[in-house]
Amino acid sequence: MMITITEEAKNKLTEMIVSEGKIPRIDAEISGGCGVSVKFLIVFDEPRRNDLSIEKDGIQLRLDRFTKRYLDEETQIDFSEDGGFLVGESFASSACAIDFD
Repeated sequence: MMITITEEAKNKLTEMIVSEGKIPRIDAEISGGCGVSVKFLIVFDEPRRNDLSIEKDGIQLRLDRFTKRYLDEETQIDFSEDGGFLVGESFASSACAIDFD
């Protein structure tokens, strides 16, 4: 897995690591019923027992195996004042199958 961090995201992550005093984690937010929607977030919380640790550009990131499954092979982390952190590509699947036979 290759993670790239834009300059804007690196600056904001560094600032938040100092102010929060915690290591950021990439987290997958899964929602939906029949179909699945996945959105990736950056959260600052306590480490989880099975977190993986990745260091990129001097910034340590954590993620769990569940989230890693949904990330693309190449994932970019960006930041904008309007949208906050943007992690990879969010996606939706409408894999509902109804059999009327």
